[in-house]
Formats: sequence, structure tokens, C-alpha cells
Amino acid sequence: MNKVQRSSSLFSPRRLGILGLAAVVLAGGWYIWHRRADAAAEDGYRTEAVQRGNIRVTISSTGTLSAISTVTVGSQISGQVTDVLVDFNSPVKKGDVLARIDPSTYRAQLEQGDAAIASARAQLAQAEASLRNASLDFQRKQDLVQQKLIARSDFDLARAALDQARAQVSSAQAQIRQQTASVKNTQVNISRAVITSPVDGVVLTRKIDPGQTVAASFSAPELFTIAEDLSKMQIELAVDESDIGQVQVGQNVSFTADAFPDRQFKGVVKQVRMAATTTNNVVTYPVIVTVDNSDGTLLPGLTVNAEIEVSSRENVFKLGNAALRFKPNEDSPLAELQPEGASGGPPGAGGGAGMGQDLQTLAATLGLNAEQKANFEQALEEMKQRQAQRAAQFQQPGGGQQGGGNRLFGGGRGFGGRSGGGSADPSMLAQMRARMRDRMNQQFAAFTAGLDAAQRGKWSAGVDALLNARRVTVYRLANGKPEAISIKIGASDGSSTEVSGRDLHEGDQIISGERAATGAK
Repeated sequence: MNKVQRSSSLFSPRRLGILGLAAVVLAGGWYIWHRRADAAAEDGYRTEAVQRGNIRVTISSTGTLSAISTVTVGSQISGQVTDVLVDFNSPVKKGDVLARIDPSTYRAQLEQGDAAIASARAQLAQAEASLRNASLDFQRKQDLVQQKLIARSDFDLARAALDQARAQVSSAQAQIRQQTASVKNTQVNISRAVITSPVDGVVLTRKIDPGQTVAASFSAPELFTIAEDLSKMQIELAVDESDIGQVQVGQNVSFTADAFPDRQFKGVVKQVRMAATTTNNVVTYPVIVTVDNSDGTLLPGLTVNAEIEVSSRENVFKLGNAALRFKPNEDSPLAELQPEGASGGPPGAGGGAGMGQDLQTLAATLGLNAEQKANFEQALEEMKQRQAQRAAQFQQPGGGQQGGGNRLFGGGRGFGGRSGGGSADPSMLAQMRARMRDRMNQQFAAFTAGLDAAQRGKWSAGVDALLNARRVTVYRLANGKPEAISIKIGASDGSSTEVSGRDLHEGDQIISGERAATGAK
């Protein structure tokens, strides 16, 4: 009986309450301690998380929609318009009559020309009769002069009369040809009194009305504007000179028009023209974009806001640009941190581990056989040994400036390779890359000699991409402690930038700023 009472007293409500309260206090203490630890890290730094997503780089511009082919129909003759058979938006076929001009003046000229031809033919008949008479007279006097029955002067006169008669015949014939040509010209003008469509299309503008007089004295007046095919349209964009180098034929374009705010349309870059235009000291280049308008929604003349997609990266790591622009103060503890492998040595000394990893990744895409793999591993090991030797030499007293970092392979700080508030000299970086490329070719000469043409081309392109890659140093919070890591940066959409690195993982917290100390508040 006592045992039962004792057992029940152990689980009395009072004791259970005390135990529950203790558990709550312990859990609360743990939670508060954990929150304080997190708060300490958060209070110390502002961070950006590494995310996985898509990066779409675009160039924005404005332009105007127009038909790909627009024909202006004019009049080559003057006269009064008697009929206008089409209006705005009228569909027309090639050869359809658009308008008529009164041809009365030209018909009168045609009758006058016919009469002139008849008169010229009569003159020709008269000249031919005179020629026959002169020819007979010349023959008679030729016989007589041989017999010395007439004077030589009479024979010369007969020959001159014959030549004159022949000239009159030629003149009459030329007159007939001239009058015939004039008649043909009048007939052409009469046919031009009927204005027809030169193409299949749609009438965009009509600038005449019945009864209006057309004067075609020095230039053909414009009567109609016809769009040949509105199912295919184009946009002429004005792209700034700073962006034109990224635009290429075949790139996708998305655009909107104020007339259709809820729709987005697509196009393709067809042509990048070299005819630059300067307006208020701003240089722009025309870029022609073709648009499919088979549904007839878009109208000529609409102003559009377009975005040219110059680069698209899918399912990549991306980081907010604030973390890439971050540079610690000189008195900040972060300023003393260096990424692993960054020795501050000459090109190739720092970041050797990262470069080796990148080269291994590149080699894995070449489909190497056993012999090629062995050659690659041997060349890679020799490269690492040389880099380690150079790094050791450079870290010795007097071997070089310490703490500067290798700007080409991860030592530079800040967005775009900035270090200490300055920016790397582009010519110096180019020389460094050139030396690295020569050294790489020497170190991997035996390996590349065993590659086929396709593998060699892919290897060369990959090495160039690695050497030209921009690398920066960022600061990651790992277990509440900051550490410096070197990453490669790629395409940027203005707010986020593609990043990659062998030590980079999704969700990593990258420092984007330092908060003021609590005591300083």
C-alpha cells in the first residue's frame, strides 16, 4: 500500500507542474540564446542569399512599327482627277485601278500626232517622186556627157539634184519616225491616266479626291501609300552605342505597345545597320526587328517599347549585385581575410585550386580516352606543382607585395575586380591573360597534341573562357563567421548576377554590408 502511495506521489500534479515549467524555461532559454546568436550575426552584417534561377539580360529601346515594304504610288502626268476607286484600308491586288485622270488633252495630242504622221508620209511620197525624176535625169546626162554632147556643168547639176532628192526622202522618213514616236509617247500618257496598284497590299493613305488637279511638273505627286504585306511587319529600334556591341542578328525581342497594354509581342533581330545617327551628342544605331502579324493586330505607326534579349542563362546560381559591390572598410576585420589559395603572387599563382577544378570540369566534357586522360592528369599535376612553387617564392620576404590578391584569379575585391578603391588597368589585365594563355599552352602542349580537331577547338574555347572570366572576392557567413571566397561572375540583369565557384552553394549568405556597432548607436 505504501509503495502505491509513493509511486503516485512521484507523479503528483504539483511535481508535474514543476517539471513542465522547467522544460519551458529550458526551451525558452535555448530559443533566446539561438535568436541572440542569429541576431548578433544579423546585427553585424547585411547579407544576400545565393539563389538558383534564371538570368535574362536585355537591352531596352523604343521604335516604330511599319510595313516591311511600303510603296508610294504617284502620277507621272498632270490633269484633273475624275475617279478615285479606293479608300483608306482598302485591300488591292496588283493591277487594280486606284484612280483615273482626265485624258482629254492627251487624246487631242494623239489626233494631232496622227495628222502629223499622215502629212509626213505625203511629203515622203513627194520626195520619192522627185528622187525618181532626178535619177532618170542623171542617167540621161551621164550618157550624154560621155559622148561629149552636153557640157560638164550640166552633168554636175544633175548629180547635185539627185543627191538633194535622196536627202529629201531621208528627211521625210525621219519625220515619220519622229511623229510616230510622239504618238507613242502620247499613247503612254493616256495609259498613265489610269493609276493602278503595282503590288498586292493595303492602302494606308489616300491624298487625292475626285475633281482635284494633279500637277506633275518636276516630280511625281504622291497619291497613295500601299503596304505590301501587313502580315509581316518590322520595327526600327534606336539602340545606344554603348549597347550595340551586344546586339546580333537572330536574337529574340519582346515588345509592348500602348494600344495593347495587356499583350506582349515577339520579334527577331533581322539587321543591325551601320548608319549611325547623332542626336544631342547621343549616338544610336538602327536595329531592324521582324514581327509576325498574321492575326492583323498590330498597326503601322505604333510606338513600341522593346527589350532585346542579348543573353539568357537558366537554372544558374545568382546573387544580388549589392553583395558583389560590397567592399569592407580598411579597419574592418573583413579586410584582412583572403580567399583560400589567393597568394597575392603573379598571374597564375593565386586561385590555382579553382583553376585546376575548372580545367577538370572542362576536360570532362571532351570525351577523353584513357591515354588522353593520363596526359591531362600529368599536365594538371605539373601545373599545380609549378603554381605551388611560385606561390611559395612570392610569399617569402621581399618576394612581392602581400595581401594584394591575384586580381585575375580571385584576389581583387569588389564588383568587377575592384581592389582598395581603384580599378585594374585593362591593358595590364590583357597582358596577364596573354601570359597565362601562353603558359597554359606550354604546360598542356603534350595533352592538346593528342586531341582531335573537335576536341582541340572545344578545349581552346574553354580555356579562353576561363581566362577571360571575371572573378571577385566576396564574404560568406559560415556558422556565423565571415570567410572570403573567390567566385566567377557572368551575365547580369541589373539586379542579380550569375555567379559560380567550387565552394558556392545555394542558400549561402553573402555579406552585402556592415551594420553599425551596437555601442556606437
